[in-house]
Amino acid sequence: MAKINGNEIRPGNILEHDGGLWAAVKVNHVKPGKGGAFAQVEMKNLRNGSKLNERFRSADKVEKVRLEQKDQQFLYESDGMLVFMDAETFEQIELPADILGDRRPFLQDGMTIKIEYHEDEALNAQLPDKVTVTVAETEPAVKGQTAANSFKPAVLDNGVRVMIPPFVSEGEAIIVSTETMEYVERA
Repeated sequence: MAKINGNEIRPGNILEHDGGLWAAVKVNHVKPGKGGAFAQVEMKNLRNGSKLNERFRSADKVEKVRLEQKDQQFLYESDGMLVFMDAETFEQIELPADILGDRRPFLQDGMTIKIEYHEDEALNAQLPDKVTVTVAETEPAVKGQTAANSFKPAVLDNGVRVMIPPFVSEGEAIIVSTETMEYVERA
């Protein structure tokens, strides 16, 4: 593991601090009129999701951790646990369903996702940036309602509600961003 100075912390860095693994969410560099400069870092615990605000001076040394990313294929869900298989070794692992948070409905059978490991412990899971889903229900297009930025509500086949353009109708496949949970384009 590499030690870095407190002023080198960037958002997205994984740090080992106070015996836990933390992801830097926000970093604000502050230079007060009196005293030395410091980095105000908002961190999220990767194991239990708790948050912490910490100050690091440039002289402070922090352990920067590199997580190993592996592609895993989703197999099935049972009792609130998601079962994934490693494509190379065919080993199966179980992770709690809440590891994906509110993006859980976008996980589809056979989908390959990236799981981040720290020494054999799975800490994080990332869905692909975009997924293809089907519009389950929406209102029909109203004639003459073709304003450039008018959207209508729709329910997808996975139960998620999104806003879609008026020209998209029920039963059509669309591409949705898993990051913003918004319509991107027709599939």
